[in-house]
Amino acid sequence: MADMETALKELMTIDGAVGVALVDYNSGMALGVLGGSKDLDLTVAAAGNTDVVRAKMRTIEMLNLKDGIEDILITLNNQYHLIRPVTGRSGKGLFLYLALLRSRANLALARHHLSRIEEDLDV
Repeated sequence: MADMETALKELMTIDGAVGVALVDYNSGMALGVLGGSKDLDLTVAAAGNTDVVRAKMRTIEMLNLKDGIEDILITLNNQYHLIRPVTGRSGKGLFLYLALLRSRANLALARHHLSRIEEDLDV
């Protein structure tokens, strides 16, 4: 089991990682952030991506789907943004947000690492 700080540091080792955050989607607040840049304010990204997660959860509920979100991928011209809800009991209401440079990232490997880290996360 990895704590938040360890998980964020491990996520930043993924090739192409620009920034990572652990976010409470009830409040939109980032509980922890690592990385970022002048062009990527992780606290703003955390709040904005909270709306994305909430909208998708509402849509799943309205469609009466008996399913959950594994991850959400947002593809920009120069970046990938991955959102992965934390599924463990202690992580209810949280998601991991990972921003990657498209030119350096391997999307399949990044999703695999994000999944593994999320499963080991103990908040």
